[in-house]
Amino acid sequence: MELTPSQTVGPFFAHALTWEDGPYVVPPSAEGAFWLRGVVYDGAGEVVPDALIESWQASPDGRFDHPDDPRGAVAGFRGFGRCPTDAAGRWGLHTVRPGRVPGADGRLQAPHIDLSVFARGLLDRVVTRVYLPAEPSNVDDPVLSSVPARLRDTLVAAPAGDGYRFDIRLQGAGETVFFSV
Repeated sequence: MELTPSQTVGPFFAHALTWEDGPYVVPPSAEGAFWLRGVVYDGAGEVVPDALIESWQASPDGRFDHPDDPRGAVAGFRGFGRCPTDAAGRWGLHTVRPGRVPGADGRLQAPHIDLSVFARGLLDRVVTRVYLPAEPSNVDDPVLSSVPARLRDTLVAAPAGDGYRFDIRLQGAGETVFFSV
């Protein structure tokens, strides 16, 4: 048996993996909803016009509509979004503030949104987290605390007009922290 050459994860997903309400983790009328928006940049600082961003998060009460939720699945909150970048590398997800969830060690984590990035030139997706600014529990979050202090700001969104901004830098100066999952 011959091995096949390795392939990148993009930009071939646009025709099959996106859907009309993909950017809407919650309906437009959801209480407390906001936009999380940003731009994806490559290692040279150029925008990536053909990336795909996926999100996964807990509901506002810190639960998942998934059988692996250790506290038991709760129905009714999708918690998942998917958005391609546009020609200017922009993406956006309409969501709500997630609740705190227990980590592997049982300690509560700060509210966060997990993001996967798929793009040309990547042999596998990269995974990061978005933490909300001015969240008191960020100080005690076991994952955020494990990141060197000088890099933590790459994981914290900035306030924006109708929500938050979170730019993703795949390499180079200001590279976003990515996690091995």
